[in-house]
Amino acid sequence: MKRLLRVGSRESKLAVIQARLVIDTIRRHHPELEFELVTMKTSGDVLLDRNLDEVGGKGLFVKELDVGLRSGRIDFAVHSLKDMPMETPEDLPVAALTKRENPFDALVMPEGAEKIDLSKPFGCSSARRTLQLQRLYPGSTVKGIRGNVLLRLQKVDSGEYAATVLACAGLNRMGLQGRVTRVFTENEMIPAAGQGILAVQGRAGEDHGYLACVDNEEARIAYTAENAFIRRLDGGCSSPIAAYARLEGGSIRLFGLHYDEESGRHATGTMAMPAGDAETLGYALAEQLLKELRA
Repeated sequence: MKRLLRVGSRESKLAVIQARLVIDTIRRHHPELEFELVTMKTSGDVLLDRNLDEVGGKGLFVKELDVGLRSGRIDFAVHSLKDMPMETPEDLPVAALTKRENPFDALVMPEGAEKIDLSKPFGCSSARRTLQLQRLYPGSTVKGIRGNVLLRLQKVDSGEYAATVLACAGLNRMGLQGRVTRVFTENEMIPAAGQGILAVQGRAGEDHGYLACVDNEEARIAYTAENAFIRRLDGGCSSPIAAYARLEGGSIRLFGLHYDEESGRHATGTMAMPAGDAETLGYALAEQLLKELRA
């Protein structure tokens, strides 16, 4: 008999697609395994009338799946890495990080629109995106928008918003590349740490050898730098902090943004080091931006 593994995922269409991408990869390498997809509605999917920082932050997207792992209801969970807290519980380690999809953000206007209507607000609930949007479009206004990708697209198409900003990775995985109006570069809008990477979370002490086929070394190195940068700046869900790292041969280059709430000032910067110094790079760039904002 094949060994059955129960895979946890949020209920949204994108989350299910992402979980199935991981399952399909493992199945190709391990035909002796069988899988059952277990979907759960998380608190983050239910509480759509308030910003995440008002009701518990990124942990709301993993809470129910964490319970499922601890109870044995599921054997591993698949998350968008950018939606996970910076620190994970010791008993529920991240066992694999997938190869990164397009890490950048995309501007999405109402379907059929040819020109952006700045008399209407941008639909955006991310402090990171809001800060960078208003720098790119001076004088624009921003209004909160919550919900899954399809729900946000419906709200934009209804005419309530001038446009919204969504992750290219999610749009690509859902086959919605045609909705992209503009892809922002790292010099225009630095992505969230981990954006475009999927995280596979399991239980400590168990054999996760079958996940080696989905684990990607470049993603781990990049996220090590991004995570160190965010942790040094105590970046929570509500903080306009961004970090994106890419490998350049034997080096790694990190782009970062930090916002100082007391002064209302922000700073962006970039720095490169050998790939083996990814964590050191994250801390060093954070210190550089802190020094700049304190000057």
